[in-house]
Amino acid sequence: MYRSHVLVCGGTGCTSSGSAKIMEKLNEEIKKNDLAEEVCVVQTGCHGLCSVGPIMIVYPEGTFYSMVKEEDVPEIVSEHLLKGRIVERLVYDDKGQGVKSLGETDFYKKQKRIALRNCGVINPEDIDEYIGRDGYQALGKVLKEMTPDEVVKCILDSGLRGRGGGGFPTGRKWQLAMGNAADQKYVCCNADEGDPGAFMDRSVLEGDPHAVLEAMAIAGYVIGANQGYIYVRAEYPIAVDRLNIAIKQARDYGLLGKNIFDTGFDFDIDIRLGAGAFVCGEETALMTSIEGNRGEPHPRPPFPAVKGLWEKPTILNNVETYANVPQIILNGAEWFASMGTEKSKGTKVFALGGKVNNVGLVEIPMGTTLREIVEEIGGGIPNGKKFKAAQTGGPSGGCISAENYDIPIDYDNLIAIGSMMGSGGLIVMDEDTCMVDIAKFFLEFTVDESCGKCTPCRVGTTRLLELLNKITEGKATMEDLDKIEELASYMKQNALCALGQTAANPVLSTLKNFRDEYVAHIVDKKCPAGVCKSLLSYSIDPEKCKGCRMCAKNCPANAITGERKEPHEIDPNKCIKCGVCMTKCKFDAIEKK
Repeated sequence: MYRSHVLVCGGTGCTSSGSAKIMEKLNEEIKKNDLAEEVCVVQTGCHGLCSVGPIMIVYPEGTFYSMVKEEDVPEIVSEHLLKGRIVERLVYDDKGQGVKSLGETDFYKKQKRIALRNCGVINPEDIDEYIGRDGYQALGKVLKEMTPDEVVKCILDSGLRGRGGGGFPTGRKWQLAMGNAADQKYVCCNADEGDPGAFMDRSVLEGDPHAVLEAMAIAGYVIGANQGYIYVRAEYPIAVDRLNIAIKQARDYGLLGKNIFDTGFDFDIDIRLGAGAFVCGEETALMTSIEGNRGEPHPRPPFPAVKGLWEKPTILNNVETYANVPQIILNGAEWFASMGTEKSKGTKVFALGGKVNNVGLVEIPMGTTLREIVEEIGGGIPNGKKFKAAQTGGPSGGCISAENYDIPIDYDNLIAIGSMMGSGGLIVMDEDTCMVDIAKFFLEFTVDESCGKCTPCRVGTTRLLELLNKITEGKATMEDLDKIEELASYMKQNALCALGQTAANPVLSTLKNFRDEYVAHIVDKKCPAGVCKSLLSYSIDPEKCKGCRMCAKNCPANAITGERKEPHEIDPNKCIKCGVCMTKCKFDAIEKK
């Protein structure tokens, strides 16, 4: 028995900040201080509060160290682990409120972790730690005590809906595949997380891969499948490595493969690396890619539950959906259904990013308001700025304005205001954000990622982007706004898959909620947020300018003239609007309009 366990985050965020070297240094210092038999170092998945990583937590005290550096390790070992004295300068200080345990901080206390329950708690590369947290008990219960119909009823009664964006009832999808007789069926997991700013599925795979394997085996039992595939982004090397380790361990333990739990049930899982295309997150394109073909969508119906992978009945759920399943089986449908709202049960994981203090991974009960997520869990907007909007659903979603700041987050509420849940990306924007520029950013992404198979998406997104470029360059007319809405309507009705059908959502939602900004770009030839370069002008306030020449020395276009200790001027014909002069001026003499 160890008297102390030191948990170090081994997720992608903290790894990129040096957590692997911190672990090496920890083990070195622990050995140097003869503590190897008393202190155990554990590599975990993501703890969630990514903005203060690398994170280290010492148990049993629960001391939460943040922004740990390799050079801090000797002090932590000699003071805390050897002498029992907390290194207070490294402890996470929650808004100046002093030392708190993880669960008492503002970031964590409103969260309810189900899909993320093991992330940051166990070593994801050790199956025994997963089993020690009731791992694979749900699979054992299903195979030994429940019929496929009973499992489907449990999932249906829980109200679990797909967490990948569509929100289709999970139990209903399984039911459809179960009802189709075929000599072969498949279970697929969509881990091709392509939304800008989204990292929910990656974190689950890095922190708790066995939960997904267990759930897929349960799904295989329900529909009568003996083979599963996890389609995961090749850009997620840590997740891929841990999945491979988990699959091997599960096979070695007899939890994947032949005759699982001596019940005669066979089920195995293989990994397929993503082709690097956003459109492969669409279910029919994903299956086409697994088959070894170009990832392009197919018309539906028939739906995959009828004719999917290799034209056999197939179910496809995303990582977060599967991560909920074992807990629903163990705790019961009523337990899960007791959380959330009437039509959106349970919790939802969000990757909280953008203009917010606490960037990271959060899991909240459905029905939590956007204000609670941003102000309380997220710690508010940096630098005293005001909340302006939040983007949910990535390129397929929409922008939520301050008018809907107190809206309870669930599937139906978001759709009602022109957005969508999506896979769980939540990007916060402040008053310095240009909403036209944001719409253009997401549309540029969609144009790049369109597979080009259907004309409404291939041509429609390009034409939409051209219209937005006209607006941000001050060359558009009010008639162009009508063209945007007309084109968006055609795309929604005629595009082959959800990528094209929803591509205009960021444009339409910003046009609806921030129409005055579009009008300002078109009529006044101004960008209210001061973002769109073509509509900006820089000038020097002669009363503030001291003639230090710092702006002139650093101007790449030689657009600034003036004598030393005399007010300078900017030649608008030469100015390339790079903003370098503004960053170099120490007297706030440069004005941007």
